[in-house]
Amino acid sequence: MSTTPSSGPSGPAAPRRQPVRAPELVGRGWLNTDGPLSMAGLRGRFVLLDFWTFCCVNCLHVLDELRPVEAEHAEELVVVGVHSPKFVHEADPVALAAAVERYGVHHPVLDDPDLVTWQAYTARAWPTLVLVDPEGYVVAQYAGEGHAHAIAALLAELVPVHRERGTLQPGDSPYVPPVVEPTDLRFPASAVPLSGSMAGSGGVLVADAGHDEVVELSADGDVVRRIGGFKEPNGLCLLPADVAVAVGYDVVVADTVGHRVAGLRLEDGSVRTLAGDGTQWFRDASSLGSSTQGMPDGDDTSRLSSPWDVAWWGDRVWIAMAGIHQLWTLDPLTGAVEVAGGTTNEGLLDGPLEQAWFAQTSRLAPAGDRLWLADSETSALRYVQEGSVTTVVGTGLFDFGFRDGPADEALMQHPLGVTALPDGSVAVCDTYNGAVRR
Repeated sequence: MSTTPSSGPSGPAAPRRQPVRAPELVGRGWLNTDGPLSMAGLRGRFVLLDFWTFCCVNCLHVLDELRPVEAEHAEELVVVGVHSPKFVHEADPVALAAAVERYGVHHPVLDDPDLVTWQAYTARAWPTLVLVDPEGYVVAQYAGEGHAHAIAALLAELVPVHRERGTLQPGDSPYVPPVVEPTDLRFPASAVPLSGSMAGSGGVLVADAGHDEVVELSADGDVVRRIGGFKEPNGLCLLPADVAVAVGYDVVVADTVGHRVAGLRLEDGSVRTLAGDGTQWFRDASSLGSSTQGMPDGDDTSRLSSPWDVAWWGDRVWIAMAGIHQLWTLDPLTGAVEVAGGTTNEGLLDGPLEQAWFAQTSRLAPAGDRLWLADSETSALRYVQEGSVTTVVGTGLFDFGFRDGPADEALMQHPLGVTALPDGSVAVCDTYNGAVRR
C-alpha cells in the first residue's frame, strides 16, 4: 500500500458515526460503461468506490479479491473504480485504457487525473475503498488490501435492512466491456532467447501476460506454440543445463496472479508448481510499520504474493516478490524456498538484505557477483552484492522524473526492466518515461 506524502499508514475499516452524503463522481471521463455515472443515478443500490492507480500492486490485488463480492452481489452492488494516478504517465488516458484491459477490470472506471474525486472522499492511500449505501450515504471506508471479507460481511448485514426498508432497488450492471482486437501477443512482459539445442532452435520464449500464456516464437517471430495454465505470467528464467537435467524442467516462470512459481519442461510443454499454493499471502493492516519480515507463523513460505520476476544467480533462483516487497530464493535441487531480503515494508532502505526495504521489485538481472534490480515504486535502480543492498539511482516513493547525469542525481519514472550489458554497464527500461536508460 502506498500513502500520499502527507499521511501515515492507514488502518482497517473506519465506519462513519454521523451520516455523510457521498460526494458526486467528477473526472475527465469514463471507461467500461456507455455513459457518465453519478451517485444520484446509482441511488437504490450499494456503491463500492475503489480508488486505485495501475502502478500499485496492492491495487491490483484488490481488483482480484473484489471479484467474488461483485459476483455474489451483482444485483445489489455496483463497483466503480476511481483511477487516481500517482505517476505522471498514469494520467495518460491511453495508458489507463490499456491498463484497464490488461488487468481485467470488469466494472466502470472513472478517470480522475486531477484527483478531484479522490480529494472529495479524503482518500490518503492506494488503494482506498468506500462503501455507499442505497440512500447515498457513506457507511464505511477502508485503506489497503485484504478487506473483501469485511465488505462482504457488511453487505450481508445491510442488504436485508435496506430491502425491508424499501430503499434497495436491484438492477443490472452498468459495465460494458471494451472491444479487444485479437493479436498474437497481448501485453508481453518478458522474453528469453532459446539456445539451438532447445525446443524451437534459436527462438524466443515470451511471458504473454495478457493471454495468460508462455509463447514460443521462432527466430522469425512466428508463433510456434502456446503453453497455457498461467495467470498473468511476468517473468522467465532459463536454468543451467545441468540443473535442468537434474530437476526435469528447463524454465522457471513467475506466475504473478497465480501467486506461484512454476517449472516448464520445453520438451513436452508440461508445467509443474514449484512454490506457492495459488493463494495470495499479504500482511494485514495491524502489522503495518512492523520491522519484522512479517511472514505468517514466522517462517511459512507456502504462500506467495505476486512474484514478478525470476533470475538464476549464484546457485539458485531469485524471486522478485513484488506483492510484499521482498526478495525470495528457490533451490531447484532441494525445493527449498526462503525469504532472502526485505522486511515487507515498502520503501527504499539500503543495508543488509534482511533489513533492507524494497518497493515492488519488478525485474532482476544477474551480472557476476551483483544482482541488479529495478524497484518500480521508488523509481530506483539497485543491486545486491555480498549480502547487502545498494541504490544507484532513486531516493524514495514520491521522487521521480526524467533526468540524466550523475547516477546520484538522475531520475526515472517507474522502471520495469533491467539488464546487464556486455561492457559492464546496465540498461534500464524506464517504462513510464517511455525510454531506455544506460
